[in-house]
Amino acid sequence: MLYLGIKAFHIIAMVCWFAGLFYLPRLFVYHAMSKDQTSIDRFKVMERKLYRGITTPAMIATVLLGIWLLTFNFQGFMSVGWMHTKLTLVILLIIYHFTCGYFVKQFREDKNHKNHIFFRFFNEAPVLLLIGIVLLVEMQPF
Repeated sequence: MLYLGIKAFHIIAMVCWFAGLFYLPRLFVYHAMSKDQTSIDRFKVMERKLYRGITTPAMIATVLLGIWLLTFNFQGFMSVGWMHTKLTLVILLIIYHFTCGYFVKQFREDKNHKNHIFFRFFNEAPVLLLIGIVLLVEMQPF
């Protein structure tokens, strides 16, 4: 029963994390298109609050709960290839998360040099990672 409770909260935290990772780059798109100072200032606040107040705590909760889940049968989980692949995708997702933090900082300091088209493509990466992670967990193909 404890395992299922931890797993439920792991999934909830993951959904919150992905919600932030889907929305934050969308804010970058609009921020990169903004020309007036009022909009620019508003996006800076929104990006900071989303990244620090929701997305990062959700990432931390997801990772910690995931590690806790692994402890229930560490040798078993680490003996299957799909788990190694999933953990690799999670590491890529964490790198993506911190890359978003880098862009939050760039926008905050008015040093962003990427255009809205770049961020439209950048916004698609977590979708691909989510698809891979969910398929690996549900299908456990190898």
